[in-house]
Amino acid sequence: MNKSAIVNPKIVEDYTIKYLVGVDGGGSGTRIIVTDKKLKILASAQGDPSALGQGIEKAWRAIVDTLARAFHYGSIPVPMLSECAIGLGLSGANNVIWKNEFYMRNPGFKNIIVDTDGFTTLLGAHGGKPGSIVAVGTGSVGMVMNDKNERKDVSGWGFPSGDEASGAWLGLRACALTQKTIDGRRADSALSDAVLKYCGKEPSQFLNWLGNAGQNSFAQLAPLVFQAAPHDQDARELLFTAGKEIEQMAKTLDPNNELPLSICGRLGEALIPYLPEATRKRNQPALGDSTIGALLLIAEER
Repeated sequence: MNKSAIVNPKIVEDYTIKYLVGVDGGGSGTRIIVTDKKLKILASAQGDPSALGQGIEKAWRAIVDTLARAFHYGSIPVPMLSECAIGLGLSGANNVIWKNEFYMRNPGFKNIIVDTDGFTTLLGAHGGKPGSIVAVGTGSVGMVMNDKNERKDVSGWGFPSGDEASGAWLGLRACALTQKTIDGRRADSALSDAVLKYCGKEPSQFLNWLGNAGQNSFAQLAPLVFQAAPHDQDARELLFTAGKEIEQMAKTLDPNNELPLSICGRLGEALIPYLPEATRKRNQPALGDSTIGALLLIAEER
């Protein structure tokens, strides 16, 4: 936790607020941490997805359920929601309509601030200070904040047309290569064998899987690309292409390399060996994750 963070006096002086909550909500799951008003971490938990694109009611249900689990894990009696101030970094919060509806359906939190999971990742990575990030998971986004607190983002357009280098992006391309293998345009390989084993070996089974697959389903194929890479040139090329996509995002955000850069997310970290050398050398480990950024969001009322 950022030791220099200063909790907004309005929260400190409000005796009805007992806990601060930081939420990272995406398409693969929800992560929550709970602190006291001195930002001492008391509890944490993981739960179901809470990306706004999956539905506002579903998102709120996942968040409230995961918060209750966090208090249980921390052996803390579950408080009233009005005793909590909550900051949320949510996938889909760049959609103003979804974001406004989410605010309107607040189930009772005393203070609430919602922003994108990209921005809370940025805050967490650099302790609320200027810097840039490329966050890669189920989706992807790049974001920068300068010393004037001005921010800019790239990518993050969503599946299937955007989110370059993401898990869904890799999975979609792995399927495209596998389709070529099935009909004879490409030789059998470690990657196509793994995809067919996962999705169904018969063309009709694979086609049925494709017809029902969404962003999360394709993202689940990403580990197969990494596993096949030592034995499959196409899989390796996919990963190096993903690395180049990350580099392009980073260069667009900070053309003169003036700010610290962190490649974030479990998939982003896995792709670091496949980055071009200059970008790999620029990368700095993140100070904290998106849940820490969400805490800074509410604690400092950004």
